[in-house]
Amino acid sequence: MLKNIPTNISPELLKILCEMGHSDELVIADGNFPSASMGKKVLRYDSSDIPELLKSILKLYPLDQYVDRPVGLMECPKEEPSIWKKYKKIIEEEDDGDIKVELIERFDFYERSKKAYAIVATKEKSLYANIILKKGVIK
Repeated sequence: MLKNIPTNISPELLKILCEMGHSDELVIADGNFPSASMGKKVLRYDSSDIPELLKSILKLYPLDQYVDRPVGLMECPKEEPSIWKKYKKIIEEEDDGDIKVELIERFDFYERSKKAYAIVATKEKSLYANIILKKGVIK
């Protein structure tokens, strides 16, 4: 056991977060995302919803301060999904500064996901809940 590690962060996820370097990307995918066909490192995470997991990850994971938009969301062709408001609130609470979010067209999101360091596949039921986090540095 370790101190100050959120209880929903598994040893395998902690290892992945530690291995990642500056500008590496992590995808947190909803239940509809084709995770297994996208990435070589896919971690199943069926025990947490994305907002809960995002909050825990951001306690450990610095977002990239050297890019305009270190967070990417899969663009929704209809109205903004309500889960995005939860993400924005969590990001504001857990990260210092004004973090801007990039909207990424669905097929571009897929291509970027294939290049990500890892994909965390969840059972999140919200549509268009996929999110990419670009890792920063600790100052």
